[in-house]
Amino acid sequence: MFRTAFRPALPASRAASRWKALAVLSLLQCLIAVDVTVVNVALPSIGADLGAGPAALAWVVTGYALVGGGLLLLGGRIADLLGRRRVFLAGAALFGLSSLLAAAAPDLPTLVAARFGQGAGEALASPAAMSLIALLFTEPSERARALGVWGAISGLGMAGGVLLSGVLTELLHWRWIFLVNLPVTAAVLALTPRLVRADRAPERRGGLDVPGAVLLTAGPLALVFGVLQAAHRPWNDLAVALPVVGGVAALAAFVLVEHRSRRPLVPLSFFANRTRTVANAATVLLSAALSTTFFIVTLYLQDVLGFTPLQAGLAYLPFCAVLLVTLVLTEKVIGKLGMKSTALAGLLASALGAGLLSRLPVDGNLWIDVLPGMIAMAAGMALGLIALQNAALHGVTEQDAGIASGVQRSVDQLGGALGLAVLVGTATAIAAHAPGDIAAQTDGFRVAFRCALVAVTAAAVGFSILARNPHQD
Repeated sequence: MFRTAFRPALPASRAASRWKALAVLSLLQCLIAVDVTVVNVALPSIGADLGAGPAALAWVVTGYALVGGGLLLLGGRIADLLGRRRVFLAGAALFGLSSLLAAAAPDLPTLVAARFGQGAGEALASPAAMSLIALLFTEPSERARALGVWGAISGLGMAGGVLLSGVLTELLHWRWIFLVNLPVTAAVLALTPRLVRADRAPERRGGLDVPGAVLLTAGPLALVFGVLQAAHRPWNDLAVALPVVGGVAALAAFVLVEHRSRRPLVPLSFFANRTRTVANAATVLLSAALSTTFFIVTLYLQDVLGFTPLQAGLAYLPFCAVLLVTLVLTEKVIGKLGMKSTALAGLLASALGAGLLSRLPVDGNLWIDVLPGMIAMAAGMALGLIALQNAALHGVTEQDAGIASGVQRSVDQLGGALGLAVLVGTATAIAAHAPGDIAAQTDGFRVAFRCALVAVTAAAVGFSILARNPHQD
């Protein structure tokens, strides 16, 4: 996967410096993970300040994920061609500047544009960081430890994002959820050149599949735009039909471009392995359910139950605790049950969570009506996503390991964004029949969770079939 001519960024005699470098690389990844979830608790406050409803606010979440997921594979290729440290620093700088724009955004379109910029920054920095870690830690056992630390810090960032959002929104202002990124980004930009040596320019330069990356990003963006428009317009309206048809056409063109390209982002032969294909398809459905859960539960807590942003953030504490404990135990569970059975267990736990949340009442109680479903979702998220990530790397070789991990991360983000758009659009369309009616809004939330239940159940059925046929690949 990596050229043997490249030496580790720091000499082996300075092992401590390598771990310092890992800490800096992980720090930005933690910040990126925080920004995946940090906006959720702040959404009602953002909507009140900028005059946006749930369908429009969905862009604050999906815009980041769509651009990040769509450009992720291209970002990894750019890092290979131009140098990983250089691209990592460029991604970090873009992420920081976009955070500043988000904090100063005078309206929702500017905020969404800033979120696009953050997603593009992630698409450059994240794959470059993983490559740098692999080059810093060349021994398999050390590399596994380093990637484990990197992943754990990322998980902490996602869990801590909702708590940080509640504290900052309640005690300061929602704009501070973006302003806090600036000193951390500045520290990363200052420390990285001191701790990570620049990698050598590659001896052979290949082309970039820019058309593929554009289609992979534009297709989901158009689909999400059309689906969210459908919350307030009929499906045969041109404002809905044109972007939906255009999005589907862009994704079909992406497949054609990948088939003909000399340097495709994703060789279509990669999906010949059925375990990988099922794992990635299941990731799309699970991510859709998880993204919807964060978004809708936040709106339910604040708009229906009347929680303050701080109370809503604190309400996620049990979710975060279960998520972190399950993350720690998942490796042992995979060792005992196997990869496919663990993935199935995670999907079933998520289905249970979606089923419980599909019963949310208007006069609900946090402890009785919300937390049981959230706790089941937390366990399902940890077990399911990690096991599916392992399954998505099934049978990879040194030549396609990078593609496999890139595809898995892309489908995770794109699946979450597309699923969120469809399910939030469904909830908004139901609530639109009685504007301002809390009962109608809650009905929409329940229907969205029922759709999430169907999606995760379908993924579980697919994986149960796969688990019964362990030798099909």
